[in-house]
Order: sequence, then C-alpha cells, then structure tokens
Amino acid sequence: MTDFTSDAPLVRNRTAPPKREYYAYFTLIFLATLPLAFLTWTLSAARQMQLPEKGPFAKAWTQARIITPHIFNA
Repeated sequence: MTDFTSDAPLVRNRTAPPKREYYAYFTLIFLATLPLAFLTWTLSAARQMQLPEKGPFAKAWTQARIITPHIFNA
C-alpha cells in the first residue's frame, strides 16, 4: 500500500478577488464618502476657526480603505 500523505505537494489554491474589482469598489466608496468628508471638514474648520490636520480627501481615502476590505471579507 502506498502512502500519499508523506509526499503531498504543498500547493495551496487561494481564491483572491481580482484587483480590478477591489479598485472599482474602492473608487465608488471613495467618491461616495467624499461629499460627507468635505462637509464634516468644513464644519469642523468653521467651528474651531482653524484647519483640521486631515483634509477632506485624506478622510475620504481613510474611510474607503476601512470600508472596502469589509465588503470583500463578508
């Protein structure tokens, strides 16, 4: 009898989502969060009478980086 488990190949098939799909979702989420990020940045600047550390693009980018992986991990 032959033992196939001792010389089994160490090949793992991972099914990763295509990068184009990830970038498409990232772009859509970024564009969707941009108006709200701009609004909150403007209100924060008006309330504190100084510019916040992060601009509206950085805030929207951060939100898109947080939300997009959650879609692909679900």
